Amino acid sequence: MNQNLEVHAGALLRQRKLSLASAESCTGGLIADRITNIAGSSEYFLGGFVAYANESKVASLGVKQATLLAHGAVSRETVLEMAHGAIRAFGAQLALAVSGIAGPSGGLADKPVGTVWIALVTPDGESAQVFHFDKDRRGNKEESADAALKMLIEYLKK
Repeated sequence: MNQNLEVHAGALLRQRKLSLASAESCTGGLIADRITNIAGSSEYFLGGFVAYANESKVASLGVKQATLLAHGAVSRETVLEMAHGAIRAFGAQLALAVSGIAGPSGGLADKPVGTVWIALVTPDGESAQVFHFDKDRRGNKEESADAALKMLIEYLKK
């Protein structure tokens, strides 16, 4: 875990006067926890959801049941819908969303343990990327949070 990531992301959010929300599944709120460990983060972090079960993704974030049936919870389509739901719910300008299989069980042939989708939705558009981590459960969660914060930083540095 690289604690400098949340410090760097927070400084860039503050400098650019942008707000952030999060929608997390496999990370269980780790991204929001790390961001809010920085004093003054309420200036730019509006809030986050931990939508672990599919029912929560639908009820809290507006993920379509049809999306979950067609693509599964660990998919580009689902994380993008999660991020858009967080923006709607909190009125943020940016949102990060994460859904994956932290392990040690739950993997499938096409989505093995360690498969994680991360989305970033911004005023300039949306992007999503798949990652494959090979750590234990906690390690996969930490790697996922690091990757999400790195995506955010890359966007903010443009």
